[in-house]
Amino acid sequence: MKQTEYEIRKVKDQYTRMWYLVEKQVISSFASIENFDRDAAKAIVMREKMVNAQELAIDDACERFLALFAPVAVDLRFVISMIKINNNLERIGDFAEGLAKFCLNRQTKALSQELKESLRWRELTDTTIKMMQMARESFETENSEKALSLMDLDTIVDDIYNSSTDILADAIRSNPENTEELMTLQEVVRRVERMCDHFNNVAEEIVFYLDARELRHQS
Repeated sequence: MKQTEYEIRKVKDQYTRMWYLVEKQVISSFASIENFDRDAAKAIVMREKMVNAQELAIDDACERFLALFAPVAVDLRFVISMIKINNNLERIGDFAEGLAKFCLNRQTKALSQELKESLRWRELTDTTIKMMQMARESFETENSEKALSLMDLDTIVDDIYNSSTDILADAIRSNPENTEELMTLQEVVRRVERMCDHFNNVAEEIVFYLDARELRHQS
C-alpha cells in the first residue's frame, strides 16, 4: 500500500468514528425530546466534547495530508470534501446538543400522541435518520447515486417543517398554558430541518469527491 493510500485510509477511519458518534447524538436527541428523557439529554451534552475533539482531529489529519503529499485530482477532491463534510457533521452535532438542551431547560413533559401525530414527528425523525444513514453508507461504499437519492427525501422534511407553524399555532390556541413550550417546539422542528440541510450538503460533497460534479447553487 502506498503512503498516500495509507493516510487516506486513516482519515476514512476517523470519519467513520465521527459518523457513528454524530448518529448516536442525533438519534438520542430525538428520543430525549419525544420521551422527555433528561438522562439521555445530559449524556448528549457530555458527548458533545467528543464530537468537537473528533472534528479537530480530522481537520488536523486533512491538513497534514495536504502538507505532506500536495494531492491532485481525486485525492485533492477527497481532502477538500472531507474538510467540508467534517464541518457539516460538527454542525449537525451542535443541533443535536441544542435539542438536548431544550429537553433539559424548557421541556416539561413528553410529546403527546396527538402532538406527535399532528406534527408528523415520527415521519420527520425517521426521514432524518434515513438521510443520515444513507449519507454515511454512500460515503463508505463510494456510491454517488445513493448520495443523490437521499436529497429527494429533503422535500418530505421541508413539507413537515412548513406545516408545523400552523399546527403549533392551533395547539397554542387549545392549550394557552403551554404557549412558551409550544413556541420553542417550533424551533426544535426547525433544528431538525437544518440537520437535513446539512445532510444534503454532505451528499453534495460526496458527489463532488466521487464524480467531480459540483451540485451547489444549482436550481
